[in-house]
Amino acid sequence: MVALLISACLAIGSSAEAKDRRADTVFVNGTIYTGDANGTVAEALALRGGVITYVGANVGAKTAIGRKTLVIDLKGRMVMAGLIDGHMHPQSGGLRMLDCNLNYEALTVAQFQARIQACVDADTKAGPDDWLNVINWFEQNMQPAGTVLDHTALDGVRTTRPIRVHSSYGHTDLVNARALSLAHITRDTPDPKDGVIVRFADGSPTGLLEDAAKDLVTNLMPQPSLEKNYQATQKALAVMRAQGITTFLDAYTDIDTLTTYRKVQAEGSLTARAHFAVLIDSVPNYDPDSAIAEVLREKAQFDQGPLSPAPSMQLRTAKLFLDGVYGAPSLTGIMIDPYFENRGTAEKPDWRPGTNHGVRPYFTQEQLDTTLIKLAAAGLDAHMHADSDGAVREALNAIEAMRKVHPGEDIRPAVAHDEIVAPEDFHRFAELHALPVLSFQWEKPAVDLNAANSGYLGPIRWALMEPAGFLKLYGARIVFGSDWPVDPLDEWLAMQVAVTRSAVGEDAQKYPGRLGIDPGLSVADAIRAMTLDAAYSLHQDTVTGSLEAGKYADLIVLDRNLFQVPATDIAGTRVLMTMVGGKIVYSDGSLTVSARKKAGL
Repeated sequence: MVALLISACLAIGSSAEAKDRRADTVFVNGTIYTGDANGTVAEALALRGGVITYVGANVGAKTAIGRKTLVIDLKGRMVMAGLIDGHMHPQSGGLRMLDCNLNYEALTVAQFQARIQACVDADTKAGPDDWLNVINWFEQNMQPAGTVLDHTALDGVRTTRPIRVHSSYGHTDLVNARALSLAHITRDTPDPKDGVIVRFADGSPTGLLEDAAKDLVTNLMPQPSLEKNYQATQKALAVMRAQGITTFLDAYTDIDTLTTYRKVQAEGSLTARAHFAVLIDSVPNYDPDSAIAEVLREKAQFDQGPLSPAPSMQLRTAKLFLDGVYGAPSLTGIMIDPYFENRGTAEKPDWRPGTNHGVRPYFTQEQLDTTLIKLAAAGLDAHMHADSDGAVREALNAIEAMRKVHPGEDIRPAVAHDEIVAPEDFHRFAELHALPVLSFQWEKPAVDLNAANSGYLGPIRWALMEPAGFLKLYGARIVFGSDWPVDPLDEWLAMQVAVTRSAVGEDAQKYPGRLGIDPGLSVADAIRAMTLDAAYSLHQDTVTGSLEAGKYADLIVLDRNLFQVPATDIAGTRVLMTMVGGKIVYSDGSLTVSARKKAGL
């Protein structure tokens, strides 16, 4: 741990000047991890007008305290910059709280049916033709292991309603026969571009729809009402501030979401700095100029300009999907070398290289190069979903092409997920100033990620997967993004896994040990990825991401010192207070707030 910063009191020139320096809020007697370039730790912090005015020793904070100053006695607790989630889907997360929820649980087919039947029975207002939307289905953890569902599992639910079950990964839906009929999906329906209709041996649809094939059903479902969207936004913000999130990127937005957040912001109830990415879809006859024009149109309509202490909305990012997910049974991630296939039996597997490289690229290399070059010319950042090494390489190639056309310009492209990266590409992230945006909670053995179930990756990819530590060693600026609601929102579990690369709780007994051979991150590196480097990815590192004089007062108070507890205790961290722009947006009531005299100053 770095040495405690001992700072002199702020010099006070005149009584008028002293009055001007009185703080709105002062934190004292704390362990304030600034996250600055030196890893400085201080005792006290003062702020005024939403901006940090002092970081240093208790004695220096004394001059900032006036009669109206709110003094918070930390009693040794740790303070750090607020968390910045560089890739999540908060509106989807909020909406999922309002739907039939399978809660990511391991379920047998009978349990799966019973849970959905309970939702049907409880929804007494729904008519026979109203859609039922079921969410947070942990497809890869169906019991017994290896169970793959088809529409007959849903046909067993007693209802005439069409049903759509959305996997927690977000790339697969399961629908019942009624939904297949309404969507006119038959054995003769061709796979859409960038999507797969999973089929039985006779060519008829199983009910599983991958990636763009989901749209065949989703487009038939009614959109959430304005009121439901508003409720979802408020629920999402409440969950985020309790986790200590002070800034986020919604990595795939829509007009309804943007409209709702603008309403919340106008009401003064936006409790995190909100950034949004507009989708550029690789449709047939793709035209990058018209796609970018739509991003710019939405930017002109919803972006609220330069940042200020009060949270607002920013839109300067375009989202592009380059592939699906590498996980079985989907195998829609694009691989440089083919997936392995089992030429033995389930009991005695014999994994050998196969012929399946995953899906065809959603964008051609030429299309992607051109798009990134044109995005940079428009002052927009690309945020690319690239799960597997083939898609990651395509993304890096496009960034390289963009850098040649726009050398030296402040464009900050991101490559999200990067779960499988070819070793020869590790160094390219730093060289190209490409930002790997990683979901740390995936970097552990789990039901869908362990040696017994992941033979289809082959031994080399298995050893090197989730390469946060390797990318860091090669100089990449690591950015964290939870991808919520793909998983339950738990930033502190994610931080622990980033350091330990091991499962937590009961899963640690089922899936012991570390994942692969990646060295993982240090606590300081993980914090930086979730604060300052995530702020950099959103062009706000000059005003947030660390606790330094002149930056906005976006900070959190924790119940433990992350540098002093065992790494295996990080997941249990509780946020006691969250502050955004100097305003307390969450508190559990445990901190002592007092006037100057009672604080002993």
